[in-house]
Amino acid sequence: MRTPDKPRLAVALRYDAPSAPKVVAVGRGDLGQRIVDTAREHGVPIEENAALAEALSSIPLDEHIPEQLYEAVAVIIAFILRAAEAESSGRPAHR
Repeated sequence: MRTPDKPRLAVALRYDAPSAPKVVAVGRGDLGQRIVDTAREHGVPIEENAALAEALSSIPLDEHIPEQLYEAVAVIIAFILRAAEAESSGRPAHR
């Protein structure tokens, strides 16, 4: 979620179906890196998408994502669910 000239931007989402995902953490630079490191330590899947992270970073904490971002976030949630299923079955995940 970064380009060489910009500090890392990380956005963490929480998804409790059937509600829309909520933004639960946003950070740039060192804080962004800590969000990523913490996610990795806890086995949380990470998807790098700079444009989506930038759009999500403007949403206030604990707010649901806006409808305009549903499709982009749904693609990521689907990837995460496939990856979790593949991991539990021992198969590689495919996009």
